[in-house]
Amino acid sequence: MIAEEHARPFRGDDGRIRVGGLLLERLAARVGSTPFFAYDRELVTQRVAEVRAALPDDLDLGYAVKANPMPAVVQHLSHLVDTLDVASAGEMAVALDTGTPADRITFAGPGKTDDELRRAVAAGVLVEVESEGEARRLSAAGRELGLGPRVAVRVNPDFAVKGSGMRMGGGPQQFGVDAEAVPALIDRMADLGLALEGFHVFAGSQNLHASILAEAQERTVDLVLELAKHAPEPVRYVNLGGGFGVPYFEKDQPLDLAAVGANLERLCAERLRPVLGEARIGVELGRYLVGEAGVYVTRVVDRKVSRGVTYLVVDGGMHHQLAASGNFGQVIRRNYPITADVAGVADSEGDSEEVTVVGSLCTPLDLLGDKVRLPSAGVGDLLVVHQAGAYGLTASPTAFLGHPAPAEVLV
Repeated sequence: MIAEEHARPFRGDDGRIRVGGLLLERLAARVGSTPFFAYDRELVTQRVAEVRAALPDDLDLGYAVKANPMPAVVQHLSHLVDTLDVASAGEMAVALDTGTPADRITFAGPGKTDDELRRAVAAGVLVEVESEGEARRLSAAGRELGLGPRVAVRVNPDFAVKGSGMRMGGGPQQFGVDAEAVPALIDRMADLGLALEGFHVFAGSQNLHASILAEAQERTVDLVLELAKHAPEPVRYVNLGGGFGVPYFEKDQPLDLAAVGANLERLCAERLRPVLGEARIGVELGRYLVGEAGVYVTRVVDRKVSRGVTYLVVDGGMHHQLAASGNFGQVIRRNYPITADVAGVADSEGDSEEVTVVGSLCTPLDLLGDKVRLPSAGVGDLLVVHQAGAYGLTASPTAFLGHPAPAEVLV
């Protein structure tokens, strides 16, 4: 069972679900209410260690705060990674509160406001500009504050990455500056008094295929080395992006991390270091570091049968965990892994039944599990949606229908 595979890191010898070593019912009592998100501190630490072991020693590891901006999670990761990447002034404040030096924080994303640019310049973080207009406004913010902005260029590559959950490069994009327009922008930045530090290229996310990632990384290196020829000063910063995927669905296979790391080792040693010298070169991961370390816990409040279909109605739903409902990037809806924490019964034992798990919202879109097989669960039992450590609460419409926001805990 795909759900049981994802539940394994959380299962005790007695078959019960634990997060951070705590039984789920005890954790629910500690939190005080359901639903809630729980993130396992040790699983995050283990994942970072696995990535570190696979990547070249001289390659920076960055955390994309957007994946899970819970302050406790970001604080924990700030001691494990080299850089933090933010996408708003709010995320920037969270990153700075960790004590991470400003020169280890990068700010990417389209639509940065003048206020956000001023705050970034004042803080001293590296701003990855995504258009000439943004470069002009960044320059103006620097003049206003009497400070020299730190700046890199986010590049929209002229290629896309096959097999990615979301395409972030190739063709027209709201992200970054088209690769062919970057040399002219570099010239314009010099006129604006902006000292270029380097480049960020990110072509796609959620990729499970090491061979495809290797091809994308090769082409990214080609592009970076070509653009570096136009830089007026030696390039000091290169963000090769990320895109490492995690398995969610039936037939998904885990990413071959060792193969990805070996390819990056070769690219750094043979191609990047000989040209870029001591530049900071890194990858930026979000989902891959935290996605599998989190669960969304919700309690059954009603059980009903409608024309032969058994429904478990829970106190949570898509307003907290939009991705699990299939409304966050899925073309064809598929179930996230769901398990039941029923006293004395593990998912792989005892009687099971086919049920449909729905949330508390007045819309048929509020579907967490369509015809899933679970141990017989009733009112009061806890259900667990796995792979909930990334793009969960903050990627969901929490205000819909006025239900209270769920708690989040790092255990």
